[in-house]
Amino acid sequence: MRRALAAGLLAICVAACTPPVKAPVPQPAPEDPDLGRALAAKVVPDGMYAHLKKFAAIAAANKGTRADGTPGFQASVDYVANLLKDKGFDVETPEYVRVAPGAPGNPMLDVGGRQWSVVQASLLTPTAPGGLSGLTMHAVKPAGCAPADYGTLNLRGAIAVVDDTGCSVVDKQNVAVGRGAAAVLVVSTPGANGSPQGLFTPGYYERLTTPVGMIGKDADTALLRTNVPVKLVLDAKNSAVKSRNVFAQTKTGDQHNVVMAGAHLDSTTGSAGINDAASGVSALLETAVALGGSPKIANAVRFTFWGSGAVGHEGATKYVRGLAADPLNDIALYLNFDILGSPNAGFFTLDGDQSGQPNPEIPVDAVPLGSASIERTLAGYLYLAGKRPADIELDLGTDYGPFLTAGVPVGGISTGTTQRKSALQARLWGGQAGVAFDPTRGPSGDTVEALNRPALAATGQAVAFAVGAYAQSLVGPNGVPPRDQRHRQAGK
Repeated sequence: MRRALAAGLLAICVAACTPPVKAPVPQPAPEDPDLGRALAAKVVPDGMYAHLKKFAAIAAANKGTRADGTPGFQASVDYVANLLKDKGFDVETPEYVRVAPGAPGNPMLDVGGRQWSVVQASLLTPTAPGGLSGLTMHAVKPAGCAPADYGTLNLRGAIAVVDDTGCSVVDKQNVAVGRGAAAVLVVSTPGANGSPQGLFTPGYYERLTTPVGMIGKDADTALLRTNVPVKLVLDAKNSAVKSRNVFAQTKTGDQHNVVMAGAHLDSTTGSAGINDAASGVSALLETAVALGGSPKIANAVRFTFWGSGAVGHEGATKYVRGLAADPLNDIALYLNFDILGSPNAGFFTLDGDQSGQPNPEIPVDAVPLGSASIERTLAGYLYLAGKRPADIELDLGTDYGPFLTAGVPVGGISTGTTQRKSALQARLWGGQAGVAFDPTRGPSGDTVEALNRPALAATGQAVAFAVGAYAQSLVGPNGVPPRDQRHRQAGK
C-alpha cells in the first residue's frame, strides 16, 4: 500500500507489523492515489439499504425466505448477477449440487448375526429396502484401483472390500463395479487430518451410483473370518439440491493477483436473511458499484456471493476444492463479510495474528501468512472510524474455512450473533450488556428495520476500504505474499 495508507495504519496497530514481503513485478499506478478511502467514502447506508430492501422484498414474494434451493434464493442470484453485469463486471453463476440430509437411517453391516456400524459414503445411493446380501471379496491388491488388483476373483454379485489408499472412492467403485460387484466397502481409519488426501474428491457423492460404505478395521477382521454371505444396509435418505454461486470480476487488474471478497447469499430456512447475510452482500454490492467493472487498479477484484452458506458452506468448499494449483495461487487473499449490522452490535475482526484465544482446531502455524496483515488493515480502519475492534477466533466451519485450509490469507469483520454482550463490551461499544449482539436472530426477527444503521455504516465502509486498498497494492507492512511465494493445496 502507498505511504499514506501504511502510515495511517501503523499509527493505530496494536500488534507489531510483519516485515514487508518481497515486491512483485511493478504494477501500473491506479487512478486514485488512495483508492481504499475513495471507495469507503462512496459506500453509504442509503445505498446499502436499497439492496437490503430489495432482498426483503424478494423474501416477502417467496414465502418469507431466500433459503438455498428455494425460488427466493434464485431471485437473489438473479438480482445480484444482473446488477453487476449492468455495472460492467464479468459475471458467472456456476451451478453445483449439494446434499440435503434426510432421515439418517441405521447404516450397518451384519456379519454372522453381529452388527457393525457403517458410514454411508454413497450419500445419494442407498441399498434396496431391507439391505443387500452377498459374499465379500477382498481385493488381492488392497487399494482396488485397477481391475488387475482383483486378480482372478469373480466379483459378480459380491461386495468388494478395499482399503482407502491409492485413488478416490469413485475410482474404487468404478473398478469394482466393472468387475461385477454389487457394492463396495472401504476399510478406513481416519487420522487427525481426516481421510487420506484424494479419497473424497469434490462432488464424489454425485458419482457414487452403487452402494458404498466405510468400515473400520474391526469390522474388516470379522469379514476376513467368514466365508458366508453378509448383509449390508445403507438406508440414510438424502436428496440432491442444485445451487449456484455468483462471481463478478473486474475486467482490469492483474488476473494472477486476485483480491476476493465474499458473503453468503442464502438465508436460513424461513428467514429473509437480512443481517445474516444480506448486510454483507449489500456492502459488497455497493463497493462493487463504486469500483465499477473496469477500474484502473493494480490487482483484479472478484466479488463472490456463495450459495448454501447457511447450510454447510458447500458453495465455497466445492469452489476451492475444485481449483487447480494455478488458479488457487492466483488468489492473493480472501475477505469474508456476512454479518455487519447486528442490532446490539459489537465490532470483531478475524484473529489473523492469533493474539486472542486461538481455536484449538487451528494450529497457529496453520494460519496462512498474510492473515495478520488483513486483520491490521480492517482493524485499522475501524479504529479510525471510532470503533475499537476485538478478536473473533477463526473457524473452519465457515465460507472462509476452505480458503484458510488451502493456505489463502483470510480476514473479515462481524458485528456478532448469539453471544451475549459483556458489561465491558457495552462500555466499549454501547448497547445493552447481557443481551445477544443479534437478539432478533431467527425466522421472523431478521428484518431491515432491526438493523443497526450506524454499525452498518462503519462496517460497510471498512469493507470498501479493504477491497480498495488491496486492489491498489498487495505489498507493504500490511501486504500478503507475492505470487511466486504461494504454494497452496486445496485439500480434500
